[in-house]
Amino acid sequence: MKYYQKISDYIDNHKNDMKNTLAEFIEIPSVKGTPETNAPFGKYPALALHKALDICQSFGFKTENIDNYAGHADFSDKETKLAVLCHLDVVPAGNDWSYNPFELSVDKENGMLFGRGTIDNKGPAVAVMYAMKAIKELNIPLAYNIRFIMGTDEENGSSDMKYYMSKQKMPPYVFTPDGSYPVINIEKGMIRLELSADFSINEDSAIISLNGGKTINAVPGLAYAEIKGVSSDRILKTADKLNMSVTFDTEQNSDITKITAKGTDAHASTPETGDNAVTALLALITALEPDNSEIFRYIKALSELYPYRETDGFSCGIKCSDEKSGALTSVLSVINLDKNGFSAKNDIRFPVSRSCNDIISIMKNTAADKSMNMNILLEDEPHYTDENSEFVKSLLEVYSEITGSDEKCIAIGGGTYVHNIKGGVAFGAEFPDENNNMHGADEHIKTDSFLLNAKIIAAAVIKICGE
Repeated sequence: MKYYQKISDYIDNHKNDMKNTLAEFIEIPSVKGTPETNAPFGKYPALALHKALDICQSFGFKTENIDNYAGHADFSDKETKLAVLCHLDVVPAGNDWSYNPFELSVDKENGMLFGRGTIDNKGPAVAVMYAMKAIKELNIPLAYNIRFIMGTDEENGSSDMKYYMSKQKMPPYVFTPDGSYPVINIEKGMIRLELSADFSINEDSAIISLNGGKTINAVPGLAYAEIKGVSSDRILKTADKLNMSVTFDTEQNSDITKITAKGTDAHASTPETGDNAVTALLALITALEPDNSEIFRYIKALSELYPYRETDGFSCGIKCSDEKSGALTSVLSVINLDKNGFSAKNDIRFPVSRSCNDIISIMKNTAADKSMNMNILLEDEPHYTDENSEFVKSLLEVYSEITGSDEKCIAIGGGTYVHNIKGGVAFGAEFPDENNNMHGADEHIKTDSFLLNAKIIAAAVIKICGE
């Protein structure tokens, strides 16, 4: 492959620079926050965007900030043929980290880089920056411009891209290193909804509160409840009988017992890799049956709709699958309940053979049957790009030549950053057979993979935009 050895040597020689740049981004806790003036998603996502644009400008690229929703860096003034899209926002840190999630930790012995965003998506963003820098400093000729687009709200619905695309035209080819290699050309549809109810009876319930989960697109690893009149001994014995892999701890304070359920965080697109603390706690309280209050009846109803370990939506009536994209997944990811009412958030990923309306119409009836309100927070139809397009074939060729792998396009349940961009695909950054703990504790990337991403991205840019 022309120029590849030069690119590879350049990236290897700039390994420390790349790690230092990544460290600057990891230190910014760019979780979505309260909107502020000139910071539509909170100050930290905006700060990460400013940092990225400053770095790109220092590398010699022309940059533009689109009202702090997103920004871009252009390689040249030529016609733009390709955009590479990354996001600088991250999910909350969550629990059970062995390292500070907002500090880049280097495990030299195992060749690992740890920190929130190392794989999703700050590490890949840095790889793009240095891929472009390598092409520029090595004077590799490009016939077309490559535009690097950086956004700040991918983890919460990509409203940044909706705004960006209302102001800027997308080029004909777009890929994002926000998924897996080789190429993701099919993404399931996504529905995020909230079930809720206000408790009509001001009664003295044994159940004081139940809370768990922080973000709608992740399996919750922790959940808490406070109940009165039920001993720690009874709670733990009941938990043992249920034989769940989630662990339970109790803390007794007079007549009130605090229960902590500890499971395993995971991305909502692969719920089978996590252990849902919220549904486990619902199952435990249902089994305890501390009273027959309205609060308890709603907890029981939620447990019936979202049984522990069920991830296919069967109990909600939405189970389905197809050959191209696989089975529907459903995660009860966030719950907040007190004496006044509750809200519970549900993340659903459905196959390309179904529509948002198909799923929503069933869920409306399901919620109504349980006397719950339902509010749609997000609805995205499935995304599909033809695997036989010249663009996709070019990316597959680059990946195959560099890695020696002959893998084909894949379908996923997770939505990548190109989900609503016509013709867009995901290209990297996670390699097959790697598990980088995306959205979980100890998120990481192999140092070698971090560098290889930059090399592959540079090669793809040259393949598509080169002279």
